[in-house]
Amino acid sequence: MTIPAKKLRPRPRAARGAESLLLDAGGHRLDDLPRERLARCGVTALRDDELLALVLGTGVRGASVIDVAADVLRHHPPEQLVTMDLPQLQDLRGLGRAKAGTLIAAFELARRGLRQGLGLLPGISAPADAIPLLTDIKDQRKEFFLCLYLNARHQMIHKEVVSIGSLSASIVHPREVFQMVVAKSAASIVLAHNHPSGDVTPSREDVDLTRRLQQAGQIMGIDILDHLIIAADQFLSLKEEGYM
Repeated sequence: MTIPAKKLRPRPRAARGAESLLLDAGGHRLDDLPRERLARCGVTALRDDELLALVLGTGVRGASVIDVAADVLRHHPPEQLVTMDLPQLQDLRGLGRAKAGTLIAAFELARRGLRQGLGLLPGISAPADAIPLLTDIKDQRKEFFLCLYLNARHQMIHKEVVSIGSLSASIVHPREVFQMVVAKSAASIVLAHNHPSGDVTPSREDVDLTRRLQQAGQIMGIDILDHLIIAADQFLSLKEEGYM
């Protein structure tokens, strides 16, 4: 049926500037969403919560991704967020296992880029210099034994988890420690492991293992510079304590 033209009503005109006032489901202006601001202003113009929102990708029921990101950073600032492990991240409101895994991967990729792609190799001249490199094991519930492989200038060129043990012990064989020395042309090693109990006092097994590895290193011409024991809020250097 044809409607007479005189009965047709024209579509109301949008108010001036209405295009820029369109909102998403969370009440945020569409032209102010992180992806649009990234394209328009560049990455350096984005706030921390906007950067996090871009990595997370989506929000959850009842909360947009920008709301989730802002809530996470309200309780955990960036410098703390990058040190958290997978179980800690996935327990945060709005994340879950998939988004936590994405964050872990993004943080690690950034660290590798800084250390390798930009040529920034962390130097270790004292035990405290190695602690920032061990944050991923300090809160683990099992005992992780890892090695920091250094070049002749005492710069870390590789980090390797050699063994994962039980709540109170890990099993380490010298072969596993020294095979990476050859692969990476390392000049020296810093040993490290965590104590899930929180007590960094070295056990007899810790001391014996350190001395066995020192002996093996002497045969190969590789210095074992130190053996660090780390827990959630403290660490101990076997060298400084006179065990080496």
